[in-house]
Formats: sequence, C-alpha cells, structure tokens
Amino acid sequence: MARPRIKDVARHAGVSEKTVSNVINDYAHVSDRTRQVVREAIEHLGYRVNLAGRHLRKGRTGIIALVVPELDIPYFAELARHVIREAEERSLTVLIHQSGADRAHELAALAGFGSTFVDGIILSPLALTADDLRDRTGFPPTVLLGELLEEGADHVAIDNEGAAREATRHLIGLGRRTILAVGGRDDSGLGTAEARTRGYRAALAEAGIAYDPAALLPVDSFRMPDGAQAVARALEEGARPDALLCLNDQLALGALRALHERGVSVPEDVAVIGFDDVEGGSFSVPTLSTVAPDKAAVAKVAVQLLQHRIEEATAPDGAVPGVQAQDRIVAHRLVLRESTEGHARR
Repeated sequence: MARPRIKDVARHAGVSEKTVSNVINDYAHVSDRTRQVVREAIEHLGYRVNLAGRHLRKGRTGIIALVVPELDIPYFAELARHVIREAEERSLTVLIHQSGADRAHELAALAGFGSTFVDGIILSPLALTADDLRDRTGFPPTVLLGELLEEGADHVAIDNEGAAREATRHLIGLGRRTILAVGGRDDSGLGTAEARTRGYRAALAEAGIAYDPAALLPVDSFRMPDGAQAVARALEEGARPDALLCLNDQLALGALRALHERGVSVPEDVAVIGFDDVEGGSFSVPTLSTVAPDKAAVAKVAVQLLQHRIEEATAPDGAVPGVQAQDRIVAHRLVLRESTEGHARR
C-alpha cells in the first residue's frame, strides 16, 4: 500500500493541501474545527511528516552530531540522552560519535566528517588546541562543550574552577585539612581537570592550607579503576588524607572501593566528593557527594545555539540575524550525601 501523502489527507478531510500543511506546522490562524478534522484524517490514514524532505528544501539534512570523548563514561551517556531529547523537540536527529580523545578524530568531527550529511556539531574536545579551532572556514556550525574556548566559537560549560573551589571549601568546612585531588593536574593547562585543580588550590589558599604538589594524584583516564589505583598507591606510599576531591564521579567510586578494601571508613576517616552527579553515585555505599552540573541545561543551550547557527548558515542573506559567539555558563550545585555528611571534624 502506498504511503499516504498530504493530498490524500486533504482529500479525506475535505480541505486544501495548504490547510493540511498549516495544521502540520501548527499555524495559529486555522480554526479549531478544521484543525480537529485534519488531525483525525492524519490519524486515520497513518500519515507521517516527511522530515527529510522538509529539511532538504531548506538546504539542511536535519542531522546534527554530538561528539564526546567516551560514551561509556556515564556523564557523557547521560548528556547524550538530554541532547537527543532536546533535538527531538526541534525535529532534529542526533548522530553520536566517540572521539576517544584522539586529535585526528576530533579534527575529522570538526570538519563535518568530510561530508555534508550533518548540519552542525556539538563537540566536547579534549585533544584539540586553540590553533585547531581558530580557522573553521567551510566547516559546519559548531558548539563547543567544556573548557577549550576559542574566540568566535559558541561555547557551553559550567564554572569548573568555581565548582571545585566550592567542593573543596565544603571539605574544609568539615574540618578536613589533608585533602588529596584524585585526577588533579598541573593547573596551567586549558582542560577541565586543570580548571578544577585551580579551584582546589584556590580554596586551600583561602583557608591558609599549604599546597603540596604530592597531593595531586594523577590518573591515566577518568575511570573507576584509575581512581582505585591512584588512591591505593597513595595509601601504600604513606599518604594519610582526611578527604578526597575526585575530579569526576568515576574516580570517586573507584576511590571508595580502595578505601573500603583497606578498612578506611567514609566519611569518618576520609570524606569523599566527586563531580558530575552520575546515577551510580546515588546507589554507592556510602552514597556519593558530588558537584552536579545541570546536564539538561547544557544540552538545551547547546542545541539552541547550534540550531540558530544552522539557520543562520542556510538562510538567505540577512534572513536570520547574526549574533556574536556565545560563551554560556550553566548552573551547577553541590549535592551532599553520605560520603561527606557523616561525623565532621572540628
């Protein structure tokens, strides 16, 4: 059986094809009665809007790409869910690509994968440099996530430095003075870990606590085994922390395991706080205190910005007003659970 078309719906409803189109596009000037008749015809015939055709008539494909370092990191999986939901509300399809934090893969994504099948890119870069981002002539519209910011590029992030400062202040407020930063890095770089390390150091300085470079526990990647290994190694080498600031929840969950295996009580002996508020932290024992970025807001703002840039790029000259590149900071909050909210030391 042939797929029903707009003219079939119009014939069944006894209206013009233009009226059917107006109902599909939810134009306000259609009467309630006509709208109801057309919708009943659409339902009866099983008509489905040809979104591909609609997009192509505007010079678009209706496909955007979300490029993240690793999909099996829960933060990125949860973020992808929000991006997909936000895109669906705008009749957009999301292609998800895993870059593996590899510069070549990130450059390929930035160039639109050497094709014209994506209208725009939401990219969370880890390996790219500012020089890589500087000249994007001929590339699809792009919105950047995270810390790597280039003038002229739309950008969405949380205040990672401020958030780490708040989390560290919370630990200090509990009376903790020997605070290790799991995943901490030399804070002179541009990445998220470097920004969070700067916030950690700023909070220590505010409290008059001397910074010890040995308090940074480096990791190869931001996964649970890496957190467990870093904390285990520090304890074996004689470290005696009373708190851990972990630069994501995966590291924190691994740290909880390492502490448990060595009979260290959380939070009585060591308080632990993470970043990202992934679902697993609500079910760990003890439950995990964390910095919670508003992932839904990150997705919403990123998709909104990208959609505007796509419309700007494909519209006739001047039809869509251009705006300056947007640097949007999204809210975060501390979520305090059992891993810090036990017996505070005074």
